[in-house]
Amino acid sequence: MGVGAFDIKPLGAYGMVLWNTGTKPSKWLCHPVKLFAPRVVHGQAVISVFIYCLRILHIYAAKGMRAYTLAAAERMKLLRRLDAKEHRGKTPLLVAVTARQPAIVHDLIQTGADVNAVDNKGQSALHLAATYGYAQVLQVGKAFMVLIASSHTPLHCAVLAHNTLLREGCQTLTEEQQKDLQHQSEELESCIHLLVQTGASIYSRDVKSNKTVLHYTVQDGNISLLRYFLELNAFKSKDFVNNKAHGNTALHMAAALPCDKNQKEIIQLLLDHGADPSIRNLDNDQPIHMAPSGKSGDQVRHLLKKGKVASAFISCHRNARS
Repeated sequence: MGVGAFDIKPLGAYGMVLWNTGTKPSKWLCHPVKLFAPRVVHGQAVISVFIYCLRILHIYAAKGMRAYTLAAAERMKLLRRLDAKEHRGKTPLLVAVTARQPAIVHDLIQTGADVNAVDNKGQSALHLAATYGYAQVLQVGKAFMVLIASSHTPLHCAVLAHNTLLREGCQTLTEEQQKDLQHQSEELESCIHLLVQTGASIYSRDVKSNKTVLHYTVQDGNISLLRYFLELNAFKSKDFVNNKAHGNTALHMAAALPCDKNQKEIIQLLLDHGADPSIRNLDNDQPIHMAPSGKSGDQVRHLLKKGKVASAFISCHRNARS
């Protein structure tokens, strides 16, 4: 054949790509392509077909055509274009992740696709899998899982996505929508557990906001994930509970929550795990100063006062023992 794995048959303003699928030695796929130049010469046809073949790899990955994707990927690897990007900056690997094609994700990684490649929004394959709750995609190979140990942002993405589902669940939904939402929520929780089990740190801070997963769970009243992360931190680090993000601890954020977001339960959980109600933020406010007015605010202030007394007692007891 002519150029690499394809040949060109000039047909006026169009060409015909003969693409070896790799499934059978004698089987070739024929794809018509429009050539950009009005006059078809061999060099121009090669350039046009080359661009087309890059797009073909993205299309195969998106449609779940595994054998064709693998064959095309092997050819593109030889041409050093396995990580070519489409108009949104997505490589074939990123397309396969978004299309929820774990087998193709595995094949592309094994072929040599760059697992650190990012799209125009700065999202890597790991970000996308975590954000969309694709647990199967996260499990597709050791080469993919190696990234998790050194990366914390995907865990934040998964938590934020779970928070979004939580907010959607507060709206009026049909029974079918509720079931779908529940399924998505369970998948995201599986992703979060998987990320943690394979090395994602709950203590890492988001680069932009300086928040940990604790801040993110509290800000949306996500009590189920809050319990999970606090249990992971049991007897390890009070700094985790009292970390500040732009001056506010998780307890500051909890005190400012609306009462319909499990506010009192969240405050009690934080206090039980060592949250210090005496810490002040950048405005010199303690969590008690963040509580809303009215009856619900009085209940919050009562909780925080009790927590402050208990915290002072524990501190005095420790000083006496030392």
